[in-house]
Amino acid sequence: MRQSFFYGTVILIIAGGITKVFGFAHRIVLSRIIGAEGMGLYQMVVPLLYFLITLTTFGLPVAIAKQVAETEAANNPRLTRRFLLLALSVAGGISLVICSVLLLFSTWIASGLFADPRAHIVMLAAIPVIPISSISLVLRGYFQGKQNMIPTAVSQLIEQIVRMALVVVMTISFMSHGVEYATAGAVASIIFGEAAGLLYILWQYRKGSKKTAALLLRKPFLQGVSAHSASLRQLIHVALPVTMSRIIGSIAYVLEPMLVPLALVMAGFTTANATGLYGQFAGMAVPLLTFPTFLTYSLSVSLVPAVAEAAFQNNAPLVHRRIYQSMRITLVIGAPCTVLLTVFAEPLCGLIYGEQFHEVGYLLKQMAPFSVFLFFQAPLAAALQGLDYAQVVFRNTLIGAIVKTAAMFLFTAQPSFGIYGTVIALNIGITLVTLLHFASLIKKIGFTIDVKEFGKIGAAMLAMGYSGSYMAKHWFTDVTVGQLLLACTMASTVLYVVLLVAMKVLGKQDVRRIPWIGEQLSIFFPRR
Repeated sequence: MRQSFFYGTVILIIAGGITKVFGFAHRIVLSRIIGAEGMGLYQMVVPLLYFLITLTTFGLPVAIAKQVAETEAANNPRLTRRFLLLALSVAGGISLVICSVLLLFSTWIASGLFADPRAHIVMLAAIPVIPISSISLVLRGYFQGKQNMIPTAVSQLIEQIVRMALVVVMTISFMSHGVEYATAGAVASIIFGEAAGLLYILWQYRKGSKKTAALLLRKPFLQGVSAHSASLRQLIHVALPVTMSRIIGSIAYVLEPMLVPLALVMAGFTTANATGLYGQFAGMAVPLLTFPTFLTYSLSVSLVPAVAEAAFQNNAPLVHRRIYQSMRITLVIGAPCTVLLTVFAEPLCGLIYGEQFHEVGYLLKQMAPFSVFLFFQAPLAAALQGLDYAQVVFRNTLIGAIVKTAAMFLFTAQPSFGIYGTVIALNIGITLVTLLHFASLIKKIGFTIDVKEFGKIGAAMLAMGYSGSYMAKHWFTDVTVGQLLLACTMASTVLYVVLLVAMKVLGKQDVRRIPWIGEQLSIFFPRR
């Protein structure tokens, strides 16, 4: 069932929000059962697991979404099926190789990567996740290419629900054998969640999946790949730069916890203080900064096939309109998130982490104004990928990673900056990559924005920030932190929406597009 670009985006945003909340709840429940020691083991293995999934999928979810969107626009279902068959074959083949290596050399790999030998058991439990997740992600990309976002949204929800339902049972069941087995049980709950999501995707595929499965069984992997080498090259043309971009991001992520504490020690901090400051930055402030990005990530998932289809049809006005629509939605949604994180950084961190971590609020307050660039980053990258410029995204990501990593070390090592040097470097990296993506769009397709409309959103954003700050300082001085945040957030957000309606940025036709409740809500909005 094909949906409009806006409709599919809203479905993914809703599912992404629910999934994000479930994910936080999952971590809270898990930490209470297995404690800090178990969470340490969990955190050793899970980042490696997701990195390996990135390698096995090889950027294929983005590539298959783009290619399927083009074949659907050309009304060529046979070529659509060929691309899906190839993507499943490649993902399955790479998964088989990586899982075999992990099983055969698990002891050596675990001893080389993990400081705690108990992580070996947890890693073994995580191996089945890799092929299941890889196949599931490719199939999601297939449906996204058909601009049907419901399978992706529902499978995400099913995964989280099954994980939440099983995590308590599976951790407690193995707790008597030791914390490492309890943690392995927690990782095993991911297997069942991924499997449940995959079963739903396969059910959605129905007869097509059976035909593809039969083809996979009938034709050897290498023979199937060689028979469709041209189609395979098309997939790799998109998939390789996407994979390289993600690997660059992963490498920068791995280097960061090594460089920042070292730079802090060079700046004069003790090792314990350096570790604690980095923990507040990376483990507390940054997760809050990136929490709202699920909104724009959902948008980017819808944007790749939407832009690819319009570009394949040589419909330049539609390409521009869809990219502009995505940027407009990003700013309308991202602006209030940026304001709230900036204005209420300190009370929010105090409420979540406790007053003893007051430094976290200061760190978040310095990063939050730049979060608006972070929100734009994924949709801009998706637009370039949909236009077959994935290599440009890789180049921009590489430049940003090099500049951010170098600045992070140089600034943090200065005693006058300390951990705030890390904040400055992160802000530079976010801003630089986003501006490079935007400049690339301007250069490649002559993309422009309506400065007047964006200015109106910016004015509403400033008014929201001022009103929220004023209310917090003068109206709600004698209430709890939770009450202050709730009251000021709701009041300032209402003001923001009212201003957007008054300035004719939001209107009846925008609200009507919201799935399920849009028609009912639209009666309260004028035409713009």
